[in-house]
Amino acid sequence: MKKFLFTTLKIVLPFAFGLLMLWWIYRGLNWRDIEDTLRYGMNWWWMGLSLVFGILPQIMRGTRWRQTLVPMGECPRRRTCIDAIFLSYASSLLVPRIGEVTRCGTLKTVDHVSFSKSLGTVVTERAVDSVIMLLFTAVAFLLQIPVFKTFISQTGTGIDGLLGRFTHTGYIVTLVCLLAVALSAGFLIWKLSVFQRVKGVVINLTTGITSLRNVEHKWIYLFRSLGIWICYFLHFYLAFFCFPETAQLGFTAGIAAFCIGSFAVLVPTPNGAGPWHFAVKTVLVLYGISGQAAIMFALVVHTLQTLLIVLLGVYGWVDLAVIGRRK
Repeated sequence: MKKFLFTTLKIVLPFAFGLLMLWWIYRGLNWRDIEDTLRYGMNWWWMGLSLVFGILPQIMRGTRWRQTLVPMGECPRRRTCIDAIFLSYASSLLVPRIGEVTRCGTLKTVDHVSFSKSLGTVVTERAVDSVIMLLFTAVAFLLQIPVFKTFISQTGTGIDGLLGRFTHTGYIVTLVCLLAVALSAGFLIWKLSVFQRVKGVVINLTTGITSLRNVEHKWIYLFRSLGIWICYFLHFYLAFFCFPETAQLGFTAGIAAFCIGSFAVLVPTPNGAGPWHFAVKTVLVLYGISGQAAIMFALVVHTLQTLLIVLLGVYGWVDLAVIGRRK
C-alpha cells in the first residue's frame, strides 16, 4: 500500500505542481488570442527549422551514448540507442526523471546491454552536460550581467532585503522551485545509494562512470557533446524569429532566456511545465517584451516542443517494436 501511494504521489504531484503554476501564469489569458497567434501571429517556417534542431540533439545523444558503451564490450545497435533516447524523453513527460531508467532498460531488453553499465554511462553524460551547461551560463553572465542582476532581484532571490520579500509571489514560486530541485536531487542520490548496496552493480556502475577513459576518438565525443547543446540552444533561439515581438531580440537575450529556462527544467514537472514558462516569461519581460507576448511565446513554444517529444517517443516505440519482430 505504501509503495502504491508513493508511486501515485510521484506521478500526481509533479503534474499538480506544473498545472498549478500554469494556472497562475495564464489565469488572465484570453484563450482566443492563442488561436489568433497560431493562425496569424507567427512564422511557421522558423518554427519548423527550430523543431529540426529539437530532433538532432536526441540523435546525437544516441550516437554519443553508443560511443561510450562500445569500449566496455557492449555493442548495441545505433538505431536502438537513438530509439531509446526518443522513448526516454517521452516517458519523462509521464513520470519526471524516469527517462534514465527507461533508456537503460530499453537497451537491456532489446540488445541485452548491462543495465548497470549503461546507467554508469548516463551518470557520466550528466556530468559532461552539467559542465557544458555551466559554460553556457558563464557566457550568458559575461554578455549581460546587469540583466541577470535584474532577474535575481525581480524573482525575489536577491540578498539585499531578502527577509522583506517572503510575501512576493515571484519569490515564493522561485523558492518552491528550488525546493523541488533539492528534493529531486536528494531522491536521485538516495536511489544511487540503493544501487550501491549490490557489489556487482557497483562494479559495473563504476565502469560506466569511468567509461570516458577508454572512449575512442574523444574529439568526436566532445564534438557531439557540444553539438547537443548548440542544437538545444538553436531549438529555443530560432523560435524567437517566429514572433514579431521576439524577433527583434538578439543573441544575448536568447542565451540568457535559454540558460534560465534550462535550470527551470530541473524542477520535476513534465518537461518543466510551469517553472519553464515562469522563467522564460520573466527574462523576456526584462528584455522589454510585453507580459502578454512573453507568456504567449512561452506557451506556444513549450507546447510545440513537448508535442515533438511525444511524436519522437511514439516513433521510437514503434521502431523498437519493429526491431523486436525482426529478431
